[in-house]
Amino acid sequence: MATIMPQGELLKKAIAWISEGQSQGKDRAKLMNEAAVRFNLSPKDMEALQRFFKDEEPCA
Repeated sequence: MATIMPQGELLKKAIAWISEGQSQGKDRAKLMNEAAVRFNLSPKDMEALQRFFKDEEPCA
């Protein structure tokens, strides 16, 4: 039986999963695409995810 999780929790888990993958040197774009499927993220969640990682980038 599947456990129903609030959407915010799925987004938090996706962020943590992507961050872990990046620390291992994996490509962020590929991780984000895989996270969309793995965590069943909505288009709105994907926009939030993109904003989160865009804001995280250091200024040059």
